[in-house]
Amino acid sequence: MQRFCVFCGSNDGSQPIYVEAARQLGTALAERGVGLVYGGGQVGLMGAVAHAALDAGGEVIGVMTEDLMRKEIGFRELPQLHVVETMHERKMKMAELADAFIVMPGGFGTMEEFFEMAAHGLLGYHDKALSFLNTGGYYDTLFAFFKHIADEQFIAASFIDLLIVDDSPTRLVERLINYQPPHFDRWEGQ
Repeated sequence: MQRFCVFCGSNDGSQPIYVEAARQLGTALAERGVGLVYGGGQVGLMGAVAHAALDAGGEVIGVMTEDLMRKEIGFRELPQLHVVETMHERKMKMAELADAFIVMPGGFGTMEEFFEMAAHGLLGYHDKALSFLNTGGYYDTLFAFFKHIADEQFIAASFIDLLIVDDSPTRLVERLINYQPPHFDRWEGQ
């Protein structure tokens, strides 16, 4: 079985489309037999994607820190919940369990998770797919910044081209199921 890690907000966001997209993603993963790995929260988009996957009969694995469990944010009823000490351990455990990464709308934590996995991919520590569920164009300005980084030659444009972006949860899951890691030369143009 494949498992995809979803990075997303612990809040619902300002628009109902974010929660709806999270629910659709959780359902799409379960319907395709793909397990969900995520931050283990019961609130916000994290809770929405997990509840939807569970409701559709999917595998759901949460990874939560002890501190956040004490704050009652953790989804204690999950069939599989790994409780770790630090946020770093949390990210590493999620990465270890997942075959691909999906970034949904979120804040600094979501961005930090994405950027660490992107940096690790860029350095060749993994060749797992990095993708964005770009609900309502949420990440359009970030993609413009990525282009700026490439234009200023701090990263190869070919790495940015490896990011899989879609606004449809079902289509994104299909694309990730069929993902084949391309060759990427980190030092291209250096």
